[in-house]
Amino acid sequence: MTRKEKALEYFRRGFHCSQAVLASYADLCGLTEKQALKLGACFGSGMRKGEVCGACSGALMVLGSLYGQYDLSDTASRQTANEVNDLMMQGFAAACGSCLCSRILGCDPSTAEGIKYARENNLFKERCPQFVENAMDVLAEIIRGRQ
Repeated sequence: MTRKEKALEYFRRGFHCSQAVLASYADLCGLTEKQALKLGACFGSGMRKGEVCGACSGALMVLGSLYGQYDLSDTASRQTANEVNDLMMQGFAAACGSCLCSRILGCDPSTAEGIKYARENNLFKERCPQFVENAMDVLAEIIRGRQ
């Protein structure tokens, strides 16, 4: 099973998009499945506020674990983290039309009305899997470009 297929399976099982993306890379990030699912748990639906899509946030967590700065004197890693962050945000926005959950869903998932609209129109089942796929594609491209 590819990482993308794994992410889509997590999502189909009912995990948030952020959890699905991060958990599909748990092994590469040095995390257990449980740790990845817990870390990604609060980022779905743009942190439940319609902000940055959880799939994109999950991908940023992967990139942070791989390329993030942990030593203040290591300014090169800070620059690398900034670069991969920008690539992820730009690539995701190009693929989806925006990085913001409320914009790409076409409703505000922070409101009861927005959630109702999304459910009635099957947005979580029909549109969100594509956002997970797009995040996984952009993420894989960034990682390949760093090898």
